[in-house]
Amino acid sequence: MNIHEYQAKELMRRYGVAVPQGGVAYTPDEAAKVAGELGGPVWVVKSQIHAGGRGAGRFKEDPDGKGGVRVVKSVDDVTANAEAMLGKTLVTKQTGPGGKEVKRLYIEEGCDIARELYLSMLVDRASSRITVVASTEGGMEIEEVAENTPEKIHKVAVDPAAGLQPFQARKIAFALGLEGKQVGAAVKFLMAIYKCFVDLDCSMVEINPLVVTGAGEVIALDAKVNFDDNALFRHKDLEELRDEDEEDPMELEAAKHELNYVKLDGKIGCMVNGAGLAMATMDIIKLYGSEPANFLDVGGGATKERVTAAFKIIVSDPNVEGILVNIFGGIMRCDVIAEGVVAAAKEISLHVPLVVRLEGTNVELGKKILAESGLAIIPADNLADAAEKIVQAVKEA
Repeated sequence: MNIHEYQAKELMRRYGVAVPQGGVAYTPDEAAKVAGELGGPVWVVKSQIHAGGRGAGRFKEDPDGKGGVRVVKSVDDVTANAEAMLGKTLVTKQTGPGGKEVKRLYIEEGCDIARELYLSMLVDRASSRITVVASTEGGMEIEEVAENTPEKIHKVAVDPAAGLQPFQARKIAFALGLEGKQVGAAVKFLMAIYKCFVDLDCSMVEINPLVVTGAGEVIALDAKVNFDDNALFRHKDLEELRDEDEEDPMELEAAKHELNYVKLDGKIGCMVNGAGLAMATMDIIKLYGSEPANFLDVGGGATKERVTAAFKIIVSDPNVEGILVNIFGGIMRCDVIAEGVVAAAKEISLHVPLVVRLEGTNVELGKKILAESGLAIIPADNLADAAEKIVQAVKEA
């Protein structure tokens, strides 16, 4: 789960992480009020959307104008820029061409920036450890730094039993070229971020840029925090921070039915049980010359109702021109899948080709249910046969 910058900074502040003062605003008047309370003489008006690259982005309504992060020097300018940004669609590298509507702003005090650095913490799946990633190249995309100057990226893996140690934090501080009291500030900063990461079950914390001020303070000028969805049951307060307007409505609907769904850009909808089989299904669709419209894993213990919901979600995607159901019945029974597919297809009056490949528990009963449904379902003997048939059926439709 993602949250907005202002929410991330408020969480960090609770753990003693140094962040600039600021406040959220939903209207130009609220923006002016926040600016007045902060004082000045410099403010930053920041669009709040779930995407990076806001400063370099452009608004659809004014593609030649300013980006989604603006530095201003009067309360009147805060108001004017809030009016120019709220309700407009911001397009960045991460939003795609559709962009995202700006519905709230973060008004923040200006900062005397002496240096810009990069810092993140994430779970390294290879080592199964929280890893600190730092670089002197703040304000840049870390992927670009990794490609062009990998020697400027420094990593420290944290032993889960011992936790982040002060000597490791100092190692990062020295690697970033910090000195004097900056080192102590950085150590305090890193230890606080680590505690925040562990306590809140984060999957990633990214601060880009992490800045050193003219006075030698170390401050998080930006903040991005992601949480492990599987741990949210322990953090009901964090679930309340979810902004559903920033999430794909189909993915939200899938989550309500405990379905693992990710929307993609292709035209063949997939319904599969098991993440590995789902990945293989998407791969073979590409092998036969088409593109998957989604990743959808109904899980091993799905009910008829969950399968029906999954089918409806797939069909609700206007880009879907055909559907491939690929089920290997181990825990999941093929007859349950068949009943769900038939129920959903009849309810929504299916109008695109449907190929179904079943194998495993109660497979013959499942095939019988499909055959007697009266629906134009194309059966397949194996995965390759299924992929070939759905790609061909879409071409001929």
